[in-house]
Amino acid sequence: MMSVDEDDVEFSDLEASTEVWCPYCGEAVELLIDTGGGGLQEYVEDCEVCCQPWRVRLRISPDGSATAELATLDEA
Repeated sequence: MMSVDEDDVEFSDLEASTEVWCPYCGEAVELLIDTGGGGLQEYVEDCEVCCQPWRVRLRISPDGSATAELATLDEA
């Protein structure tokens, strides 16, 4: 099986947003992705609808797809 070194991937060429759902209010929100942050990112961002803070865990695959997991700040 061939593996891809994330250091070799040009993240600046990948998609820059993905749709997510707020764990507080349930509204769909477009999450803007800072592709310059690399393939694995974790940060806190506020919902643009209800203003509650999310913990965002983001993975950008070498093929350009982004997977985001949102959780409330009190979730482990």
